[in-house]
Order: sequence, then C-alpha cells, then structure tokens
Amino acid sequence: MANIYQYCSHTQYKMPAPDADGLGPEIKDNTDGSICVQYHPNKSGRHEVQMCYEGCAVEGSPFSCMVDNIDGSYVTAFGAGLVGGMSGQMVSFTVTAKQGSLSKLDVKVDGPTKTDITRKDHGDKCDISFLPMTPGIYNIIVKYNGKEMKGSPFVSKVSVHDNGMPSGEGRKRSQLSLGNSSEYSLKVLETNVVDLVASVKLPSGAIEPCLLKKDSEGHLCVGSFAPKSTGDYAIHISRDEKPIKGSPFHIKVGDKELAHASKVKVSGPTTKAKANEPNILELDCSDAGYGGLSVVIEGPHRSEIECKHYENRKYKISYSPHEPGIYILNLRFADDHLPGSPFLLQVEGEPSGRIRETVTKTMEQAEPVKKNQNCEFYLQIPGTNPFDMEASVTDPDGSTELCEIMDEEDFHYRMMFTPQMEGTHTLSIKHKGLHISGSPFVYSVGQLSSGGTHKVQVGGPGVEKGEVGFSNVFNIYTREAGAGELSVAVEGPSDALIKLEERPHGFLGVSYKVKVAGMYDIHIKFNDGHIPGSPFRVHISPDSGVARNVTVHSLKDRGLQVDKASTFTVSYNGAKGTLNACVRTPSGSHEDCFVQEMDDGLYGLRFIPKENGVHYLDIKLNDHHIPDSPFAIMVGSMAADPAMVLAHGDGLERGSCGIKNKFVVRTAGAGSSFLAVFIEGPSKCALSCREVDEGYEFSYTPFAPGKYLITVKYGNINIAGSPYQSEVTARGGSGSGRKPSPLNETTSMVVETVEKRPGAKSLRRFRGDASKVNVRGPGLKKARCNQTQTFTIDVKDAGHAMLCVGMVAPNGLPEPELMVKKNNPTQYTVSYKVVEAGEHTLCIRFGDEEVPGSPFSIAT
Repeated sequence: MANIYQYCSHTQYKMPAPDADGLGPEIKDNTDGSICVQYHPNKSGRHEVQMCYEGCAVEGSPFSCMVDNIDGSYVTAFGAGLVGGMSGQMVSFTVTAKQGSLSKLDVKVDGPTKTDITRKDHGDKCDISFLPMTPGIYNIIVKYNGKEMKGSPFVSKVSVHDNGMPSGEGRKRSQLSLGNSSEYSLKVLETNVVDLVASVKLPSGAIEPCLLKKDSEGHLCVGSFAPKSTGDYAIHISRDEKPIKGSPFHIKVGDKELAHASKVKVSGPTTKAKANEPNILELDCSDAGYGGLSVVIEGPHRSEIECKHYENRKYKISYSPHEPGIYILNLRFADDHLPGSPFLLQVEGEPSGRIRETVTKTMEQAEPVKKNQNCEFYLQIPGTNPFDMEASVTDPDGSTELCEIMDEEDFHYRMMFTPQMEGTHTLSIKHKGLHISGSPFVYSVGQLSSGGTHKVQVGGPGVEKGEVGFSNVFNIYTREAGAGELSVAVEGPSDALIKLEERPHGFLGVSYKVKVAGMYDIHIKFNDGHIPGSPFRVHISPDSGVARNVTVHSLKDRGLQVDKASTFTVSYNGAKGTLNACVRTPSGSHEDCFVQEMDDGLYGLRFIPKENGVHYLDIKLNDHHIPDSPFAIMVGSMAADPAMVLAHGDGLERGSCGIKNKFVVRTAGAGSSFLAVFIEGPSKCALSCREVDEGYEFSYTPFAPGKYLITVKYGNINIAGSPYQSEVTARGGSGSGRKPSPLNETTSMVVETVEKRPGAKSLRRFRGDASKVNVRGPGLKKARCNQTQTFTIDVKDAGHAMLCVGMVAPNGLPEPELMVKKNNPTQYTVSYKVVEAGEHTLCIRFGDEEVPGSPFSIAT
C-alpha cells in the first residue's frame, strides 16, 4: 500500500530518489495548489519524510509517521496532533490503512477532560481531529482489527493557548543556546581570528562554510561542529587567501563523535517545577558527540534561564518561571529533541504578584520632507543643561552642519535644521560632547525608507534606571518605521501610571510612575512585534532620600588615558549608608572601582581604564543612584564618533544561504574604537572581516533562510541606521538545505579599528605577540668598549609584526654601530659595538610592545 502526505504548494517539491529499501517516494500534483506524496513502506517502525524546496527544508520537515504491520496490512499514523497542540484549538492527525478496511480502525483519546473526536474517512485515509479545552497530556490510542498499532498510545502534550493566558499578552518564549559542546579545538594558537576564512569539506565531498572562534585557552576551534556522518572532515583555513600553517586540518569522525541526542543524560525537574525559584537541570553530553545544546521554555509567562556551571561537557542549568501554570520544556541537542522532549511542565507555587499596564497608540505615517524644507526634532532629555547641549546633522555626502536648538520647559528641546539634499541624514545630539541615549538618529529627506519594527528607536533615562514616585521619561522615534500600532507596557511589582506625550513628525514621549521598588520590564512593540532591545529591564530604586545629598568632586570626564589611574572623591554631606561604584566599559564589561574611606563622610575612589571610548560610572548609595549618576567619561581621543560611521552594501538588505554576503562599515573620519557586529537569525553565520581603504568589509554566510537582524556598534553605541534587517533566501550554494533553528542564533565579531582618513589608502596591519619572542646571547648582559657583541632574536611563534631594535649610549644618543642580520625566516642576529663606558639601554620591540626583558640595561 502507499502512504500519502498532502501538502499545499504552488511550486514543485523534490523528494529523494527511490532507495535500496524500495520506499520510492512519488510526487503527484493535485492541480489545486497542493501536492500528494506517496511512498511504499516495507518495515514497521518510525519513518521520516524529508521534503525540500530549492534545496531548503520546508516548514515541518522532516515529517514523522509511525508504520505497523497488523495481520499482513500496513497501518500508518502521522500528523502534528500525535505530538502536541494548544488548548482551545483543534488538534488533528491522520491514519491510513488498506483500502476498504477503515471500519477495522478504532481511535480513542484519553486526557484531563473528556473530548469528542471528529472522524472523516476517505478511501484508505482517516482524518482525526479533537478539541482539547484543558492543557495536559492526552493519550491517543489507535487500534486496527482490535490490536494496538506500534507507538500507541501516542502522547500528545497540549499547552495553554495564547488566548487562554491570564495576561492576555500571548505565548511567552524564553531560550538559552549553549555551544560549548559543539566546539572542536584544532590545538593551534592564533592571535586574531577576525580575518580568517574557513570552509569544511564533508566526507561526501561537499564544501560548506565553517565557523571559527577561540576557546577558553586561546586555541583556534571550529564552532557549531555537529557532524551528521562518519568520515574525514577537512577544515581549510586561510588569511588573505593564503592557507595558514597546518591547513587543511583533518578531523576523523567516528560514531563516538556523531551527535546523538538520545545519549544526553538529563536529571532534574522536567515535569514539575516551582515558580520564582531556581529549578536545576543537569545535562551530561559527554557521551553524546559534538553538537549544540538549547533550552526553550514556552508558556503563559516568561522564564529566567541561565547556565550556572559548565565543565567537561556537563551543564548545570537553572530556570525559574515567573508564574504558576503549564509550560512546555524543549531540550535539544544538535537540533534534535532529547528523549522525552518536549516535556509538559507543571509549574506550581505562589504567583509573583507582578502587574502589567499597557497603553497603545496608532502612529501615522510621517509626512516626507524635501530639501530646503525646515525640519524639526523634538525630545525630552531630563538632567541636562541647555548650555551643554549641541546637535548636528550630517548629509549623505558627509558634510556636517550645526542645528539650531531651542530650550523649552521641563527639559524639552527642539532641534531645527534645513537639509540641502535628499537622502539619509544622520542627526547627532550630544550633552557635554557625548551622545545622549538613542543618538545618533536617522532622518530621511525625500522618499522615506521601507520601514519596519527594527527601525523604531528608543532612548532616555527611563529605559535605563528609575525611581519610585517620580516620572521616569524616555523618547520613542517611529518616523523611519512608518505607520503602525505602537504599544508600551510596564510590568513589575506594582501598577504603573503611563502617560504618552504626542509630538509631531513621528515622535512620542513616554513617562511612567510606579509605587514599589524592584525590577520592571518595559515592553515596546510595533505592529505586534518587539522592537530591538525590548523588553528593557529597568531597576526602579526606592526614594533615593539621603542619596541626593551625596556629591562628587575632582572627577575628570575628559583627557583620561588607558592604564593610567583616575581618582576622585565622594562626599556624603551628612548622608549615611554604603557606597559602591562600578564602571561600564565600551566593550560591555563591568569593572568595580576601588573605594577607600579618607575621613568621616569622605571617600576616595579610583579606577584604571583599560580601553579607549566612552565609559559610564555608576555611583550608588544604599543601591540608589546619586545625583547625575551614571557619569559619562571619555577615555582617549574624542575623535571616535559613531555618528560618522556608515554601513552600506547589499548584505544589509538581502542575502543567500551558503554563499558570502557582504557589507562595508565606513569608519574613515570617525576615529578609532571598537567596532562590533552582531547577526541574529534562524542560524549561525560564518563571519569574517577584512580591512579596506574606507573601513572594514564584513562577509557573512548564513546556513538557513529567514530574516536576519544585523546590529553594528561603534564604541558600544549603535551607528545611525542600525540595526538592519536582511532577507536571506534559500537560493545559493552549499549549506542552503539546513533547517532554520528553532531558536534565534547570534553570531558576533569585535574589531579594534585604526584611525582612517577619508580618501587615504590602508596600510597593511601586522599582528604579532611580543611575549612569544625569544631573545638570548652574551651581548644582553655585558659589553666591552670597541669589541663586537652579539645576541639572537627568534620570532618563530610570535606571528607577524615589525621588529625594532635600538640602543642608547650613556650620553643619551643612539649607538652608531648596531646591525641586524637575518639568518633564516624567523631568526635574526644583532651585533653592536660600544665606544663609551657606562650604562647602555637596549630596546627591542615586536609590533607595538616590548619583548620580554626589554629594555635591557647593559653595563660597559
């Protein structure tokens, strides 16, 4: 007999060719927008039907069905309803049997509540559906000729439907992705992986892009390595189109290395858990091969998930649902469910008491402006001084002009400018020379951009911190996003009084006031989709009270240098309590400040910056921010400006699976800082970077189709226009047949840029590790006048950089006779002759750093 799948489509689908087992899948066009797939099973058990469209798996593929041989006749059951569904929504599946024998088929459903079954027979196919009104486990019993078929009873896990949720806000999904168990170390030390490009040749001969990263020991490793077949995997790695030393690297994969989700050992609460308490899961992947691990919890409310511990491929995962109810716990290894997953999770305990208040506003499409037309930007920026405010606009050609600023009541500012050309302009708004929250902004002159949820911008102190009993304010900018429904929700320990301030030209002011301190979530949605960064987690502190008395003295917010301490004092002025301070760096890390009591009510604080860029100093008394905290501090040059960074290229808007999609980030004229790129979507991406004249060219290779969000930050601040949304299609090279991941995957890269000038050519950058340079020889210890002394320098393991050797005589002048001779590609002999007695100084640099022991002091 033939088992049949029906699938709606307007295109052709490909199935595997008839295999040795004679399954022979066949496709028939029903000429009604659907297709019929038939195959002929000859064995009992679970079968999978893989269906692809243009090399990419269709939604739901592979389709699973159970086949059994009863009294010489094959019976097959398949459909999503055999696995699960949602309460209040029809659940369906299909059973096929020999033509004319469906009268022998008997189906029953047992669950938390009685359910009525709807049955429709069509020749050799029987469609079954039922409506579960209560979430829980439903056992589906399928009998043929009085005998239960293999797999029966099928366990269908029914969760809460969106409309049945207490909050009315829809189904919540929390996720955690862990890639440690999918990393394969190549045991090679590389100083930088940014400009490395890798591909893997599979045992089948196919070539796919490959992800590279550094492991905890600094070794180069293959990321997201999840082999599906045994054999030899050849990893080809190149820099500047030249293979690195040791490439290709060969990985022999046997059955032990293959990803086996069934071999992951799980212990801990998978069926019952407590709300608002840590529930610990222990997962042992040591015998499961290579593959990534993911934890996804779906239910009526959000859940906190974090990895508490990882060692030797063993994980300790903590999860805590916010509210009681029924949740679905999904545990996957290498994209395959672990045995028993998805788990139906009954969460008990006391409700958190969190309250959610929501307001909505229909945002109209802003009117397009033309060149030479007056434009306005209207924001509320609490805690600022109008004399310290400045605004400028940069046109598409890179010309920058200052804007006129009008100071209005209650920290409202109106910025006015007149564009001289059409195109995308960048508006920078700064306070004391530093960008305010949300700046720089994009302003289109002429035709507006395509828009979308990702184009909504938010900024202001109200999405960073707040205080009980006070209006906490932030701004929403929707002009570039187009028309749509905007919703703002504040969820936390108390209800929130939310007020919207209407402003022209796509601006909206938001203020909210709460009564109880604690952690609040601010959900901002546009057309029912979360904007980037939402929900924002904001700590609302109690009435700061005496913290308002605390003052800061001698704090420099300009001219600080890397590795040089900055000190200042804090005066209590009669306040009492515990003082603590930390610094948020441009790279995103947090560094504690050293605090020392100098006198009663007077403290000295110190921190040592380790990188250039804008740092934010949080100073709190009894966990309450003091006035003006956080303080913005500039370390290094003021030249690094994210408003001067632009990104362009097709890869920001569209792309294809399995091939490189490129875009360029222009940093010329923007100074030097950390350039970070984040790509989030349905798969990991092979991401690489190379330096070009105007900045840096990024290439990313996605493995599955879908929408990818590309975020570009400079000095930890979004550049104008970021994030971008790229639509990736399945058309492309190898790798395009992979299924989209069930959870969002993030790929990131950080580049320390060099200062570039517009129109200037790029110089080649050398990267080396001075700590690995070996210097030895008698000439390093003592010298005799008018006698030649020698020593050797070996840079074998130090990479590539410029070698500099210099010697200064006691009189402060360079030693006239010093020569460097190259013995072989990595070894040099240095000879010198001194003519003056006394203390000589020998300096040896590799790149920008001194080698071990340098500078050497040589007595004559």
